[in-house]
Amino acid sequence: MCDTLVALGDATADGGLLFAKNSDRERNEAQLIEMTPRRQNAPGALLKATYIAIPEVAETHACLLSRPFWMWGAEMGANEHGVVIGNEAVHATLPAQRRRALIGMDLVRLGLERGATAAEAVEVMTGLLERHGQGGDCGHLHRFYYNNSFIVADPREAYVLETVGRWWVVKRVDGARSLSNALSLGAEFDACSGDLADHARQQGWVNDVGRFDFAGRLLDEERDAVSCGRARCARGQALLDARRGRLTVGDMMAILRDHGDAAANDPAWAPAQTVGRTICMHAGEGLRRSQSVGSMASEWIAGRAVHWITASASPCLSLFKPVLFETGLPGQGAAPTDKADTESRWWRHERLHRAALDTYPERLAAFAAVRDDLEASFRDRICKALDTGVSAADLKAVVQHCWDEADAAEAYLRGPQASRPPRGAFAQSWRRLNKAAGLV
Repeated sequence: MCDTLVALGDATADGGLLFAKNSDRERNEAQLIEMTPRRQNAPGALLKATYIAIPEVAETHACLLSRPFWMWGAEMGANEHGVVIGNEAVHATLPAQRRRALIGMDLVRLGLERGATAAEAVEVMTGLLERHGQGGDCGHLHRFYYNNSFIVADPREAYVLETVGRWWVVKRVDGARSLSNALSLGAEFDACSGDLADHARQQGWVNDVGRFDFAGRLLDEERDAVSCGRARCARGQALLDARRGRLTVGDMMAILRDHGDAAANDPAWAPAQTVGRTICMHAGEGLRRSQSVGSMASEWIAGRAVHWITASASPCLSLFKPVLFETGLPGQGAAPTDKADTESRWWRHERLHRAALDTYPERLAAFAAVRDDLEASFRDRICKALDTGVSAADLKAVVQHCWDEADAAEAYLRGPQASRPPRGAFAQSWRRLNKAAGLV
């Protein structure tokens, strides 16, 4: 389960586009952050995606990727031209294909590697979808098959792309848009795949003016009741709309940290009290296996893309840190897997995050003020460096200092342990997965 947000210039405080996403996946499914360089490929070369091989292109773009450790594709990312993409698992009345093909995360990465604009990335993704299809297990410890929706954006425009099998519909975004785990485009789409249009006519879906309701015809209501996709999409949209015309990257980060009205009105709220699913997702018992394992927000300052990533789970207990293509990616330590590793940045934070769950209100209260002040300071420093045109070496030093200060601030997550081990289904679900990861 995930949530993706975009706001165009007319909805933001400084007139620049904003993008953000939480990647929600199984709690031991560590997310790898990496920068990949441009590639030049020989004629006839093949690319091995997560499950299948497809023809390479002559040259690819450099990318910043946030991806589950075990797959080739990415949950979210950006390329050197300022294209940003995030995907959402969606469920339709037609079952998702189990036969291996491209998966939604592959399409995210392929769009970034091959599209120099948002429109070009959409064309790449829809062409590959029609040619190769989507399918295969997208789960970590539990089998999970689904179709995908995407937000695809660049500094000038953004699109919502929604798919079922090889069918697709796309709509250009106006203002600000939230996207979650539910088909959302009705009859208002701008374009669709030819075979979908043919199917709609054959099924009698088309109305008197030649339109049909994509989501209305294909949304799986039962699966949506479990994922709360429409409810989370509405929550994200309401939070965007409340700040429309004044949105900043700090607002996007705040939305990614949202736990709903119940938490906002109760300083003693803890993840064990979660009902349903929230934008900042905390895993628990039963079907709530996912947590927000990585988060990203992007903005454009002085014409240059600045990407803010947590490189860790639980954005409420994490700091967003700056990444620019020209300065490279600060060290991430060992590549994470699903086993705890003190050499991995993701797992070092995850150990602190899981310990904090036992006394969450106290840990969050101690951390949040430091977190928010530091993030504001980071942005001020990056803005100043870009506005004054410092050297590449000095800009890289500013970025590294932000990461170093973020690491030091994690000390605020440490605190007194609960007086006795927590009990109940929520605590038991964590003990089982902690043992699987080697966190004992």
